[in-house]
Amino acid sequence: MSTQQTESTGRPGRYQRSFSGLISSLLVTVLVIGGLLYFMGAFRSSTEIKPEAVDYLETVQSAQQAGLTPVYPSALPQGWISTGVDVTPSEEDPVFMVRMLTGKERFVAVRQERATSSALLTKWVDEETQAGAGYTVPASVAAPVAREWKGYTDKGGDAAYVAKVGENTVLVFGSASKQELQSIVDALVTTKIR
Repeated sequence: MSTQQTESTGRPGRYQRSFSGLISSLLVTVLVIGGLLYFMGAFRSSTEIKPEAVDYLETVQSAQQAGLTPVYPSALPQGWISTGVDVTPSEEDPVFMVRMLTGKERFVAVRQERATSSALLTKWVDEETQAGAGYTVPASVAAPVAREWKGYTDKGGDAAYVAKVGENTVLVFGSASKQELQSIVDALVTTKIR
């Protein structure tokens, strides 16, 4: 008697497919990816993103070519960067603003707008700013945009200086120290960039 052996040729093997198997494989995949991301992050020296510096003088020059007279710092103190510039070249309500960070990453800004001091202080510093010590630009600064500046503070520790320059109000404000803000006030010019 001969025994017949049946071999199936050319047919793939069968395996169990189930919903729980699918969930298990997805869970393992997620765990592997999560572990890989954690491992990569553990050896990263810094996860902090540094702000990117912008060339504010280039924007000043463009604004001047468009007919504006922006008030801007002629130079920034060592270690400071400009992080952004806002320009609205409107005849009725031109706006110019330079945003900066100090070397210790404290915020400072110069905003120039046809608005009242109180409107600018409310919008950009605090609704409840309080009058503080003003600032007089020293005589060693030959031609300041304004010699006398009114000072303001808020409960959060921010400070501001405000002066009228032509038809505009100029606000210098931020979380930096009053001395740092004053250094920017001293550096403000309207000089035409060539």
